Amino acid sequence: MDGGSGAARVSNRRRSGEKPYKGIRMRKWGKWVAEIREPNKRSRIWLGSYSTAVAAARAYDTAVFYLRGPTAKLNFPDQIVAVGGALSDLSAASIRKKAAEVGARVDAAAANPLSLKPSWFHEEIDLNKQPDPEPEPEDSGLDYCSS
Repeated sequence: MDGGSGAARVSNRRRSGEKPYKGIRMRKWGKWVAEIREPNKRSRIWLGSYSTAVAAARAYDTAVFYLRGPTAKLNFPDQIVAVGGALSDLSAASIRKKAAEVGARVDAAAANPLSLKPSWFHEEIDLNKQPDPEPEPEDSGLDYCSS
């Protein structure tokens, strides 16, 4: 026995970076998983397995937001607006599905940052506007015409 309390061990783990976010843990083989306990029940909702801790934490944030509302303690409180509208069905399956969508989107963006733009970003294209003329190529001084 090491004589330390369980709370001290958990606190030390968080400081060492083993569990950087609430609601997630790392598997032995390096994947990050997220799950959350259902309110007033002993059961848990499995939220998925992810490549990055941030993706797992965002999945957890999505689920805890739907379960506990705007007063929930989140890992990324400034990014919850990306979750979208309210769920009409607050079943475990619908919360799991929404959380998995968010986590998968974050994982995909981490794998290829240029592949996804934020959901709020959209580029308006005016089809009535004439295109800008392309700049003329500069004269390099070389004559490609030979006689």
